[in-house]
Amino acid sequence: MIGGIHNTDYDLEKHGLVNLGHIYWSCVPPILYEQAIKKRIGMLSFRGPLVVRTGDFTGRSPKDRFVVEESTTKDKVWWGESNRPISEEHFEAISLRLNAYLQGKNVYVQDCYAGKDPAHRVSVRVITTDAWHSLFARIMFIRMTNDAELRSFIPQFTVINAPGFKANPKTDGTNSEAFVLVNLEKKLILIGGTSYAGEIKKSIFSALNYLLPEDGVLSMHCSANKGERGDTALFFGLSGTGKTTLSTDPGRRLIGDDEHGWNDKGIFNFEGGCYAKVIKLSEEAEPQIYQCTRRFGTILENVQINARTRDIDLDDDSLTENTRAAYPITFIPNHEPSGMGNHPENIIFLTCDAFGVLPPVARLTPEQAMYHFISGYTAKVAGTELGIVEPKATFSPCFGAAFMVRNPSVYAKLLGEKIKKHKVSCWLVNTGWIGGPYGTGERISIKHTRALVNHVIDGKLKDSPTEVDPFFGLTYPTECPDVPDAILNPRDSWKDKDAYDKKALHLVSLFKENFKSFEDKVSENTKKGGPAAG
Repeated sequence: MIGGIHNTDYDLEKHGLVNLGHIYWSCVPPILYEQAIKKRIGMLSFRGPLVVRTGDFTGRSPKDRFVVEESTTKDKVWWGESNRPISEEHFEAISLRLNAYLQGKNVYVQDCYAGKDPAHRVSVRVITTDAWHSLFARIMFIRMTNDAELRSFIPQFTVINAPGFKANPKTDGTNSEAFVLVNLEKKLILIGGTSYAGEIKKSIFSALNYLLPEDGVLSMHCSANKGERGDTALFFGLSGTGKTTLSTDPGRRLIGDDEHGWNDKGIFNFEGGCYAKVIKLSEEAEPQIYQCTRRFGTILENVQINARTRDIDLDDDSLTENTRAAYPITFIPNHEPSGMGNHPENIIFLTCDAFGVLPPVARLTPEQAMYHFISGYTAKVAGTELGIVEPKATFSPCFGAAFMVRNPSVYAKLLGEKIKKHKVSCWLVNTGWIGGPYGTGERISIKHTRALVNHVIDGKLKDSPTEVDPFFGLTYPTECPDVPDAILNPRDSWKDKDAYDKKALHLVSLFKENFKSFEDKVSENTKKGGPAAG
């Protein structure tokens, strides 16, 4: 045993892991830095972060994620593209070969928690073959600072992460050599063939999305912050919509940037760290996140680094657009130490509309809020994925379909009940384009988006004069302090009004076509929350 404290009563033999090399238990960052650099899988940058490469996989691989189909959970899982089934037999075969693969190899173990509220937290053990993945787990989950807790630790969920171990698709029932296998009955997650660290955190998020709704807790893919008077705001959004950026506000305390639960007491963070997209990160626009990319204890994934000077280049996207920084939430000066907040006063759904037809901000009725939550719309633009040459609409139910193990209607029902009970105001904020689509118009500035969000939260937009958009039925303000009136009406910002009408009707048709698969599971009121035109 090398490193920190561990519980010899619940050793790795409990997981079927025997004849291992060195076992590094609960190691602190300096030890993990040393191991990563020694094995040449990490490079120390000039100001302290550990810079790593994730190889062929620079993002999650949804087609390689599977949920084990077995009798105790199969009737509760939302089977489909997001939750592909794999048999118990295939899982067992891969598990046995993985255990054999690990014999003689050094492994790194982190024992930690997911969930800041002790009433709903899950104990998690992460076993990895690479030191930097162990550091990632230590950053992203909630660490124990009490040695007695570590000695008595018993994991409820275990993640075994071995990027060098690859599946055989012909015999293993997988899509490729990479795999993320979630066994809800055994509470065991196996990851192989990919070095992208995000798979570790999202696999545990998936587990929480299965477990918590049974206790009446809404699990959410959202960020959260709170003001001086304790007012809490939630930010839902897919990657690239500004969820982390907008919630990390110097004027408010950050509860968390990605995953939260909502119980009878309020909001609680699932994590102990942040995982921010940092491509073209600006010190002026995002000073707090920017400073985290200059600190010891941060991991930078696929960020370019000068081999001689060890300076990093956040503008370089030659490896991927999805460059990432993982850092402890304590690196944010105004984080909320408890990781908890009151019931929210405002919920903000973020979308990056590359078609340029949605207003920069709109207030939603409860019915519209439910419709847009189930729809989970954003748009991908050229360059973000191979083969995308023009804007492509993406609908991800609950703004996180890839991690929702149960049917979206389960989460939507919980959200609707909580919005009604706590009288929450709901808003749609477009962080995408105005004046035209991607390639013609311009992206809404982060300065103006921040002003809109700030005035949503401080209540100034509640009394602003409004108009109703005829295509989507959205009520938007015509005036907002610190924001030009010209950008608030999306149609007025286009020179060619006929082109706007045509593009808006196109997006309306995409919304309606997408929603057909949910119509038999939602109320008539929710259906009425959809687009007005068409």
